[in-house]
Amino acid sequence: MPAQNKFTTQDHLDIQDIKDNYVILKNGIICSVVQTTAVNFDLLSEIEQDAIIAAFSMLLNSITFPIQIVIRSRKLDISKYVDKVRKVESKLTDPLLKHQAEAYRKFVQEVIKVNEVLDKKFYVVVPSGSPIVGQEGSKAFDWVMRLTGSHNKRINVDVEKALQSGKIEIGPKVDHIIKEFNRIGIKTKQLTTQELVELYFDIYNPSTVHGQRIRTNIDDYKTAIVNPAIIEE
Repeated sequence: MPAQNKFTTQDHLDIQDIKDNYVILKNGIICSVVQTTAVNFDLLSEIEQDAIIAAFSMLLNSITFPIQIVIRSRKLDISKYVDKVRKVESKLTDPLLKHQAEAYRKFVQEVIKVNEVLDKKFYVVVPSGSPIVGQEGSKAFDWVMRLTGSHNKRINVDVEKALQSGKIEIGPKVDHIIKEFNRIGIKTKQLTTQELVELYFDIYNPSTVHGQRIRTNIDDYKTAIVNPAIIEE
């Protein structure tokens, strides 16, 4: 009989655990994810643009540790919004208001036919310094092993030890990033454990129906067999 494949989806992910508002990777590194707002640069005056560029340059020059900037674009389904407009339109009795609502709905429908409506979110990932001593790093041809399913990524990482050592190092870095972004008028927020789980769930499940969110019980996603655990909004 052919040997059974004992590998699971979790074996091919780089994430060991998500705990205490941090992402613990399988090499022992922990990461903090900070979500930021954006600045509409084109709407600023020339003086304001120069000030933003100078402030951002100072921010970059002040960073002495590695960070990763992630811009995530996702196509939005606004069919529910169009349905709401149609319902409001049907309840209007004033002919002028009804005509304006109808014109607005048709305008939105024409716009989404030509252009995709995108939701952009911005993140800054702040990792701890280096893997835990004793953990093996990635080798040049590890990707071949992963493709063939013969590479076991289940590395024994002491999550509590990783958090204990990583928090001391990563805390001041996150505080520095938040402080520098606030100086240029960009609001920031460190993602919580629940928000991190929802973010990665959404990344690994891009076809998830719009308007669904994960239940509060994160432990539901650490079992061998995961039952549907989403709530319709």
